Amino acid sequence: MEFGRMVRRWRDRVVPEAVGVPVGPRRRASGLRREELAGLAGISADYLTRLEQGRATAPSAQVVEALARALRLSDAERDLLYRLAGHAAPGRDVVPSRVTPSVQRLLDRLAHTPVVVYDATWTLVLANAPFDALMGATTTWRGLERNAVWRNLSGHNERVVLTPEERAAHEARLVADLRLTASRYPADRTLARLIGELRGACPAFPALWDAELPVDVPGPSRRKVIDHPAVGRMTLDCDTLVVAQDDLRIMVYTAEPGTEDAERLALAIVLGTQSLTDA
Repeated sequence: MEFGRMVRRWRDRVVPEAVGVPVGPRRRASGLRREELAGLAGISADYLTRLEQGRATAPSAQVVEALARALRLSDAERDLLYRLAGHAAPGRDVVPSRVTPSVQRLLDRLAHTPVVVYDATWTLVLANAPFDALMGATTTWRGLERNAVWRNLSGHNERVVLTPEERAAHEARLVADLRLTASRYPADRTLARLIGELRGACPAFPALWDAELPVDVPGPSRRKVIDHPAVGRMTLDCDTLVVAQDDLRIMVYTAEPGTEDAERLALAIVLGTQSLTDA
């Protein structure tokens, strides 16, 4: 019960605009609504309701971390939330997914630019509203759906246009990077479970996992072609920033100002964020 009470207390204090939640003129709630926090944390609103009411009493460490991130908790508050859930805060032998306040301030300054953050397993940590407008809503993704390795190997990365050769090289690089992550975090049970799930869910995964990355595979392109359903194709710069200490990957999508690609990107963001506000 105490876990749920604390989540509700912290939910009520969060200013929606501070976490990128659109606010309409008729809004009465000063904090986050349950469905808004659930969307930010990547869990269902029903599950969050049961957590807050004490009817669900054993949230996983992944859910605790997602709630701590969505609620913008301090380090001390995050540790308290873990303890209330019956967990110890993650140690250095676990793949980190913590977005520190300094990194969050960086992301806040990119609020109007499509940005997505992945951990070292290529599992989505967070995506902002412009990214969802560009690539499709991420708030409904659950479990393996949040993992970029699975999305690419299973054909769910629909809006990125790749030739067969580019796709094969991209998939090989993703799996090779995941293999490196596994070597850095051999004691992480969640990572081991992810690898097992990928083996079962993606027929191409076992062969890629067991293969060495060929030396002639070109590096990742900083240019991506996006086929947006409303505004058509655009070619964007995609820069990946690595937060070394926290082992995070921040992908930022931009276009050269004054180009047709920039105009299409701006229109896609306007159309997408308007639909999010209306919803």
